[in-house]
Amino acid sequence: MSKAEYPVTQAVRFLRSKKIDFVPYVYAYEEHGGTARFAECTSKPEHQVIKTIVLQDEHKKGLVVLMHGDKHISTRNLARELGLKHIEPATADQAAKWTGYLVGGTSPFGMKTALPVYVEESIWALDEIFINGGKRGFIVGMKPENLRTLNPQDVHVAVDA
Repeated sequence: MSKAEYPVTQAVRFLRSKKIDFVPYVYAYEEHGGTARFAECTSKPEHQVIKTIVLQDEHKKGLVVLMHGDKHISTRNLARELGLKHIEPATADQAAKWTGYLVGGTSPFGMKTALPVYVEESIWALDEIFINGGKRGFIVGMKPENLRTLNPQDVHVAVDA
């Protein structure tokens, strides 16, 4: 795929600046389609499609969790692991303000505000991941090791969807 065939987002600029190899995937975005939509369009396993979830703690401070597409986050377990009382999803407006991305197009790369990033530890065992490239309908494929540029902390908070 040529450079002209995919959007040059803040995430793409970040990946290029860090010299991170990625494979772009453009697909027909569907409202509320989530990771299942990309998996369906590309025949990729949904377990390898990584969600970027923006949350906030009891102090209204933002954080990002990277999770398998076919799993949910236990916010109760996450709060315990981080020594917090309460964690909840950020509103769409707040998530956009912190990240600079619209919900459905949120990438952990090139966020407007540097938020702490937490990675479900089982993601590291995957051969390849597919994660949002900073725009609805745009995913980048890469090795999970490339997430290390975000200085993430490992967590174990996945629960079955």
